[in-house]
Amino acid sequence: MTDTTRASGAGTGGDMVNHGFITAIVAVATIGGFMFGYDSGVINGTQKGLEAAFDLGRFGIGVNVGAILVGSAIGAFGAGRLADAIGRRNVMMISAILFLGSALLAGAASGSGIFIFARIIGGLGVGAASVISPVYISEVTPASIRGRLSSLQQVMIITGLTGAFVANFALARYAGGSTAEFWMGYPAWRWMFWLQAIPAAIYFFALLVIPESPRFLVTKGREAEAHIVLTRLFGSDEADRKVVEIRNSLAADHHKPKLSDLVDKRTGKIRPILWAGIGLAIFQQLVGINVVFYYGATLWEAVGFSEDYALQTNILSGVLSIAACLFTIATVDKIGRKPLLLVGSAGMAVTLATVAYAFSTAVTGADGAVSLPGNNGVLALVAANLYVIFFNASWGPVMWVMLGEMFPNQIRGSGLAVAGFAQWIANAAISVSFPSLAVSPGLAVTYTGYAIFAAISFFFVKAMVQETRGRELEDMEG
Repeated sequence: MTDTTRASGAGTGGDMVNHGFITAIVAVATIGGFMFGYDSGVINGTQKGLEAAFDLGRFGIGVNVGAILVGSAIGAFGAGRLADAIGRRNVMMISAILFLGSALLAGAASGSGIFIFARIIGGLGVGAASVISPVYISEVTPASIRGRLSSLQQVMIITGLTGAFVANFALARYAGGSTAEFWMGYPAWRWMFWLQAIPAAIYFFALLVIPESPRFLVTKGREAEAHIVLTRLFGSDEADRKVVEIRNSLAADHHKPKLSDLVDKRTGKIRPILWAGIGLAIFQQLVGINVVFYYGATLWEAVGFSEDYALQTNILSGVLSIAACLFTIATVDKIGRKPLLLVGSAGMAVTLATVAYAFSTAVTGADGAVSLPGNNGVLALVAANLYVIFFNASWGPVMWVMLGEMFPNQIRGSGLAVAGFAQWIANAAISVSFPSLAVSPGLAVTYTGYAIFAAISFFFVKAMVQETRGRELEDMEG
């Protein structure tokens, strides 16, 4: 089989698309998604160690867990504008350096303050990677397969999360617990952080071999370089057409991209496309998915699971998430983005409500241990994993696909900056508040709230989200 096949879809002109090259550079870009997932998920399973080492209460745990989200919000907001200035690839390389530094410092932290600082550094990398990787992927792929290749970002996020869960489980199992000594006199939870230095280094060196986004190059007037990249991607004839197409899309409003572009100059109001992007970003978090990713082990232990079994449950959720993302890859360019979001919203609302019901039946024994009576433990576990499946077959990957492609060229960096910032602020609000909410008003009420947000998201998609399947990036309107 050769690397090139005939392109399909509008505007290809029958030219040759180098699928092998496109797949290779997308694979490198999505390592950022893996690091995003790993750096976010590694905290799940280390909380006993943090609590013991730094003498933390529930609020302290929430602050230490949520510290990464502060950096993520800043990183997401700054990355879009920085990528417009220095390029998509350079921002991803900075992210790789931040991941590496965070991993080493978090594992070595002697106090909560140093740990929080380390996690904020990692958060800067997570936030930047979360918005720039999807943009890069959307800018180097043809419209006919853009959705499925952009969906790989979520697969890699979940693979990173699952990788962290597996590593945490293996280290805790081998050491005899997350707080037990593992190697060189250090407890296992510290090695859970240090291990992520390996994929961070791989990410940095892999980025050295991929090209810059051709759309960024045209924006900067480097059309000859853009033509070389586009020729490798799509063939010489298509490269000629794409350079002209990108140039023309910028010609009507050709100036240095800035945040004020998000305001429609004709009406003086914020562009509707930005409200749609912000809504997608926020609702993806308000349904509570990162409670499962960040606090999964703690959550299941709270209703009677052992630490070992709770960590195994995390791995199960990760595997199911990857399977759900693979379904999305197979369907997103066939049935579209909007239908997947609608089905996901409905499915999450029902399954979250079921989890809330199961938790409402929790009882506390004479020894203080909490458990779910009858078959409600199984019901909670099944419903929670169905919820994870619905999320990762819809809102998980599709939100990132749409944020990477829905904004016009002139405002893509700025739009992503604002939407990415909103996503991480919502993430922080949900993640930091959960430890306290789990105690009062309790898990049942908390999960009911997430179910309500899932239901509202259904109507938001119906009213605000426009389908982008099959459309060229130069045809996006805002």
